[in-house]
Amino acid sequence: MKKIILYIVLFFVSINLLAQDDIYPAGPQKETIIIKNGTIHTATGAVIENGVLVLKNGKIFSVGKATSESGTIIDATGKHIYPGMILAGTDLGLKEIGSGVRGSNDYNELGDYNTSIRSLVAYNTDSRVINTLRSNGILLANVDPQGSLLTGSSSVVQLDAWNWEDAVYQADNGMHLNIPRMMQPFRRFFMMQQGTGGGNLVQEGISKIEEVERFLKEAKAYLNTARKTEINLKFEALRPLFEKKQKLFVHADISRQILMAIDFAKKFDIDVVVVGGSDSYLVADLLKQNNIPVILNAMHNLPVLDDDDIDQPFKTPAMLQKAGVLFAINDNHSNSRYRNLPFNAGTAVAYGLDKEQALQALTINAAKILGIDKKTGSIEVGKDANIIISQGDLFDMKSSVITDAFIQGRKIDLNNKQIQLYERYRHRYGIN
Repeated sequence: MKKIILYIVLFFVSINLLAQDDIYPAGPQKETIIIKNGTIHTATGAVIENGVLVLKNGKIFSVGKATSESGTIIDATGKHIYPGMILAGTDLGLKEIGSGVRGSNDYNELGDYNTSIRSLVAYNTDSRVINTLRSNGILLANVDPQGSLLTGSSSVVQLDAWNWEDAVYQADNGMHLNIPRMMQPFRRFFMMQQGTGGGNLVQEGISKIEEVERFLKEAKAYLNTARKTEINLKFEALRPLFEKKQKLFVHADISRQILMAIDFAKKFDIDVVVVGGSDSYLVADLLKQNNIPVILNAMHNLPVLDDDDIDQPFKTPAMLQKAGVLFAINDNHSNSRYRNLPFNAGTAVAYGLDKEQALQALTINAAKILGIDKKTGSIEVGKDANIIISQGDLFDMKSSVITDAFIQGRKIDLNNKQIQLYERYRHRYGIN
């Protein structure tokens, strides 16, 4: 009898614990939503004071000063209205707890050439990290596979879904390549000089790149062969890349890596995106000439090289903007779990980037790079109603509070585990 009572108690305790983070995806938009009296930042350069935004059937129906439409009214007086932000490169939904809990992670694959791997099918919509991003205004994310060299294809997901099939926004939009850094750490260099071991990382890196080039050449030759004796899944997975239906996202930070990325674009006639791009300001003119965009990672970080300016990561966005390079600002910081994306842009504003340009780097620029700019990234008629409303300046950590968010017109729940814990212990200790 005691055991039965214990089981019953444990059952209700477990139900109570689960309920603390029980946040359901929203249903389709049914009623017309009219957002009035807010400042609309369109991400096209235009800012509409006391504007009116109408959302209908999941789309942006009208943007302006007035409307004859009727529906549910949201008063945004004193607030700012923005397009939903886009996390341009992340392991969100693939990695829950980075260290020690293997069962919650599915982001890496063994082997150098995993072109047939798709991150989308491993994306976990039940990740508790997702809700913390939504409450900071991030509504879309490009989920990348990780690994050695060619790691597979990424997909864009929307962050309010029951499963990965519901979440998919743009499937398999990019193939990912990690270029070896080819820098000789001091300790390893010293060991080589003493003859005590340690290989030459520069030579090893060049050798790896030559192997990748051979692999791509073989894949191209295979795809151009009319009659095939057998199917090669790794080569077949590269067909969209060579047909320019997919981009090659080259993860490269230092200038020599970026130059190799440019070389890949020319040699194989493919669309290339540089991811990381710490030294991209050094080759900005070349990036502009070759129409290669950049996704900037690790803004709140030290520079890659010792002789760089200590604040170089903060200055790089303004320098790329001046050079005319298309770029997006990203957040790949594992400790904050990517929620500080808007504040990365805020730092760039403090170092010379205009606020509307910073907004573009989080929205329409990211959408262009990911190939979804026809559907989202700006507040324009006909695009998906991916909208956020902020009580303060989106880029200011002190004043920014997201009060409302819509994905494809669906008003989403902005609750999350961190908010629930905050309220729980505020109540526990009587803090008002």
